[in-house]
Amino acid sequence: MKPLARLNRFFNRLPVNLAVVILCLMWIIPTLGIFVTSFRSREAVRTTGWWTVINPFGKAEIEGQAEYTTYCASCHGESGDLLPEANLSDPELVANYPRSNRLLAVLRREIEGKPHLEDPVLPEDPNAALEELAPILVYMDTLAGGEKAEVGKLGVRNYADALVGYKGTQDYLTDCEQEVESTLTKFDCSASDLLNPEGMGSAFWNTLVVSIPSALLPILFAAFAAYAFAWMDFPGRMWIFAILVGLQVIPLQMALVPIARLYSDIGLQSTFVGIWLFHTGFGLPYAIYLMRNFLGGLPREIFESVYIDGASHWTAFWKLAMPLSVPAIASLGIFQFLWIWNDFLVAKIFLSTNPVLTVQITNLIDPRGGNWHILTGAAFLSFLIPMLVFFGLQRYFVRGLLAGSVKG
Repeated sequence: MKPLARLNRFFNRLPVNLAVVILCLMWIIPTLGIFVTSFRSREAVRTTGWWTVINPFGKAEIEGQAEYTTYCASCHGESGDLLPEANLSDPELVANYPRSNRLLAVLRREIEGKPHLEDPVLPEDPNAALEELAPILVYMDTLAGGEKAEVGKLGVRNYADALVGYKGTQDYLTDCEQEVESTLTKFDCSASDLLNPEGMGSAFWNTLVVSIPSALLPILFAAFAAYAFAWMDFPGRMWIFAILVGLQVIPLQMALVPIARLYSDIGLQSTFVGIWLFHTGFGLPYAIYLMRNFLGGLPREIFESVYIDGASHWTAFWKLAMPLSVPAIASLGIFQFLWIWNDFLVAKIFLSTNPVLTVQITNLIDPRGGNWHILTGAAFLSFLIPMLVFFGLQRYFVRGLLAGSVKG
């Protein structure tokens, strides 16, 4: 191939390649951000972005040392003990400032009629000021021989808090190590805490109990219906199939209130059976449509030959149609499973006493808005299974989208 032709081919493909790269970045960057943030401490999540963990220049200085030198070293000394009345290496003094906002309030006050910080001064924007102070707190704790320096490091404490549903003043692992009884009234600091109804461990089990049957039942019923629509003659077959196709445009939100009242009357509200039936009912139209198109695209001669040999419809369905429909069944199962796993509205209304992952994430935040730093860990736990399913079985998605669209 001539160089000019290669160059033209490269530029012709450039828009497509750029689109693919942009789509990949749109997936990877937010996922990477959530993943990195899930390992960061409460103070680090609150004050700095996840990208600050990346240090391209390879600085060897201690966390917060540069900020401390800029704002504090000229008065308090490099070791923090230059002023006896404000010894920043004193553990008792450092313990009075667990958060940046408390330190900010002190630094905003005047000392003998002069600003606490004159050269340089803190940014006027509170968020920017808190971002500057967070590393200083880390370094102050380092000078005092404390453990707050862990704020700049990565750990699994957010995951532990999310799994057990911990809402203490520090974190689950730290309070268990220090045996803080005031915040451990509901916990034993053992494996049994994973079953705490306020944690993600219990919600993970509830999500599996909801998702697996709700994905299998529509496939089972849709397979029977799809075979009947594709290979059995009965009056009104096409009209009934057209009605099923039309049912796909009806939003499930329209049925939430009537079905909730019905479930309340017959005792299915807040039961697994009720939510299984709801997901099965609203998953059937698309499932039947997909399966029918796939079965209808199979060669008619195969079915005619088994009928001539004396096979019944049941034998043709079970021995012939089902093995040939494995790609459609697999793709349908993936679609249904991912939809149910990520569902929030239906689970919130029909399963309030046994919250699933999407509902439990919102319950991790206390009424005053605290503990939101563990949401990234909880969110990553919730979409870990869908990601594994998608990337492990993505080839079936293409087959599912093309099922019945090409007839050979």
